[in-house]
Amino acid sequence: MLIRPEEPKDQSAVHAVNASAFETSAEADLVDVLRKEAHAVISLVAEDNSLIVGHIMFSPVSLSGHADLKIMGLAPMAVAPKHQRKGIGSALVKTGLEKCKEIGYGAVVVLGHSGYYPRFGFKSSMKYGIGCEYEVPPEAFMVVELQPGYLQGAKGIIQFHAAFNDV
Repeated sequence: MLIRPEEPKDQSAVHAVNASAFETSAEADLVDVLRKEAHAVISLVAEDNSLIVGHIMFSPVSLSGHADLKIMGLAPMAVAPKHQRKGIGSALVKTGLEKCKEIGYGAVVVLGHSGYYPRFGFKSSMKYGIGCEYEVPPEAFMVVELQPGYLQGAKGIIQFHAAFNDV
């Protein structure tokens, strides 16, 4: 399996993976919008025998009152159903976090399963005094500092790209 940056030729396969992994096409449509409208997006694919079997996207978010902080949001992440539970999602998350750090981002937030993301260092955002603009269970909204102490004293609400309002 190869984790690599998404290329233009991958777009239809990425759409198909996201559509197959979720109950609706909302996440697949979100990827299409973020690809066009969000800047500094990291979009990675998992390729197995020349077939795209997984995808992850990171896009910039903002923390109210802290415009100087560089924070990414991890969403969405998808693995084709036949390829789940094989470590593909973990490989995508690890590689994506490394890429975020490489381009100078200090933290990443995720709205996800509280039993999955802590293995990558994610902790409840409440520990940092950081909330989500959407009404979500507090244990499901998490953050990982890519630079130790990056969020020290930074409290506020994370705001996502407007495209997330349609998901």
